[in-house]
Amino acid sequence: MESKLARAIQLKYAPVAVVFTNEKPELALQFKESRWGCVVAMLSAAAKGRTAVFDRKTFGCLGGGAGLGFGNTYVNFPGGIEYFLSTGNQDFCQSEIGKNIVKNMPALEHGEGYLKNPAVAKKFVECLPMTDVPTDYVVFKPLDSLSAGETPQNIVFLANPDQISALTVMANYDRETNENVVVPFGAGCHSIGIIPYQEAQRETPRAIIGLIDISARKHVDKDILSFTVPYQMFLAMEANVTGSFLDKEEWHHVLERNK
Repeated sequence: MESKLARAIQLKYAPVAVVFTNEKPELALQFKESRWGCVVAMLSAAAKGRTAVFDRKTFGCLGGGAGLGFGNTYVNFPGGIEYFLSTGNQDFCQSEIGKNIVKNMPALEHGEGYLKNPAVAKKFVECLPMTDVPTDYVVFKPLDSLSAGETPQNIVFLANPDQISALTVMANYDRETNENVVVPFGAGCHSIGIIPYQEAQRETPRAIIGLIDISARKHVDKDILSFTVPYQMFLAMEANVTGSFLDKEEWHHVLERNK
């Protein structure tokens, strides 16, 4: 499936389809079992033409497991996820188990500092829309490589500020309100997985701007954010391209400076 929207905004990378399936795609990229990896790196690979697959043993990191929808994997986080996201857990790091883990995860001791304290971080995790997807696999693949009859859950655009602007306008184009795009705080994988999964359940779903996760930024170009929409919302946006501002002079002026 070719995206009229991606063509109209001259997207550099292919839109990525997030697919739930019980069939493992052949020749797909996949993390090794119990080995660390970043879901956003796989998203970037899919936007460049590869297919990536995840299951309940190969989701890269505990945040990735939660973000992709393999349940609340944070319950297994050593020393407590609420400490890692905030001020760290020095007591745990002085234990025998902690001493071994902190060698490979130094932020465990002093924390990432993304949330003020463990109490705030705990509330943040409790607010996440934890999901247990109904399939064995979650797959990232370029939108134009979808098989016949294959229906994705979300579509992810990797876009620069001008393109994010255009996508935001299109997300509001046929709505009677002006809050149809949100930028929720969370990990990069939250913003392409469980948060838009939740939006898909709403009567009027919203688009999610993501990749504001500092830890994930190194896996994408410095001027790139993600713009994720539930599939039905994507289809509505696609149908609205013709006759919209994307056909008109103001947008064409913006395109010129991006060439």
